[in-house]
Amino acid sequence: MTLHVTLVNPPYPEGSHQHPPFTPLGLGYLAAVLEKNNYKVDVIDCQALKISYNEFKTELSKRKPDIVGTTSTTLTYKSALRIATIAKQVHPECLTLLGGVHVTFWDDKALQECPDLDVVVRKEGEITILELVELLEAGKDFYDVLGVTCRKGEEIVRNPDRPYIEDLDSLPFPAHHLWPIERLKKYGDVIFPLMTSRGCTFWCEFCSAVRMFGRGYRMRSAKNVVDEIEHLHKTFGADKFTFYDDAFTVDQSRVREICRELHDRKLNVTWDCGTRVDMITKDLLQTMKDAGCIAVWLGVEAGSQHVIDAMGKGFTPNKTKNAFKLAKEVGLITIASVVLGFPGETKESAWETIKLVEALDPDDVGYYIATPYPGTPMADTVKKMGWLRVTDFDKYDTATPIFELPTMSMQELRELREHAFHRFYIRPTYILRMFSKGGVYGFSATKTAFAHLLRAIKAKL
Repeated sequence: MTLHVTLVNPPYPEGSHQHPPFTPLGLGYLAAVLEKNNYKVDVIDCQALKISYNEFKTELSKRKPDIVGTTSTTLTYKSALRIATIAKQVHPECLTLLGGVHVTFWDDKALQECPDLDVVVRKEGEITILELVELLEAGKDFYDVLGVTCRKGEEIVRNPDRPYIEDLDSLPFPAHHLWPIERLKKYGDVIFPLMTSRGCTFWCEFCSAVRMFGRGYRMRSAKNVVDEIEHLHKTFGADKFTFYDDAFTVDQSRVREICRELHDRKLNVTWDCGTRVDMITKDLLQTMKDAGCIAVWLGVEAGSQHVIDAMGKGFTPNKTKNAFKLAKEVGLITIASVVLGFPGETKESAWETIKLVEALDPDDVGYYIATPYPGTPMADTVKKMGWLRVTDFDKYDTATPIFELPTMSMQELRELREHAFHRFYIRPTYILRMFSKGGVYGFSATKTAFAHLLRAIKAKL
């Protein structure tokens, strides 16, 4: 009898900063691999459906899965453990799995903290989950599977890492059809995420992605990437996409190939991407725009060279200024991604960053609080220095200070971030500019601006 697998995206903790829902690509790939091998798969996305734990319990009781596999970030880790407990309550004989970047570096602790969790799948999970399902179906033990940490009686066994998947083209496209697509709309449109590469050639101090996917840049071919875009376009009528790669333009020749493929197939689509400020040229940006790119997220990170160096970024504020200048000359929407409160930050360096962002005058900005995620050198530094103050992962939402710097208090950092947002968004000229742009980015920025205006008014009352 074919095994039944239910994959779960757990809810955000109550009151946390939440991002708009997208198909979680990790689960999407797992579902696609299982479907390709003729296993029954369904999905419960608590974030997209906006359902409570009780509603999840009711939904799960309608199904009879042999395996319940949940993903999690650091922010949703505790929610994921609760999902595992509910799964055991509803179906005591099911095997509970947990994967994702957080538990990759918190595997043995997760099993110790949650008796209802059976297996942690570390790093890339496509081949690992398929092997687990095949062994379970055959009635065999799975204690030796590479890339898992699991219980073996009273013992917790941590097997060696599984080698990374080198041929990413061999993976099926994520199973978007299992998601409630209508619930993923933002301003009337669904933006489909794509991941065209894994791994990174850099080693930034605050990033867990390179530790998760390796210090090597593994790429899908341009043809395979555009095949997926064409598939989504034909299947769902999709015409808006976002590339989830941490640095989309690492290999500029491949980006050009993707653009050529899009042009040759005459696909009328728009897309955005994120990248480093030192990995673009004006010609490349123009090529991207001609192929449908409308916006680019650029990693400003900081305005102080001292902080940039401490992060291990390897570029200068002048590179940042030039990147925004080029993107604007081409006519792309620009979004600045900024980290405040990194170890070594002072109030003076934070203001350098804020003033740099204001001089860049991007179309939107994300001011993120430096957050010590498990698996990052920054987390090790914070613990070693005795700065850690918040251990509740429900607060790790990049909007809440987690550690106390000797140069700036958590309250000062919180207030500084809020002040930076108010200075940026509460400008009549900015609100008019973004409203006139329209579309997802224009309306989103306008809505955010009005939200900050209301918060500023309430603060003064």
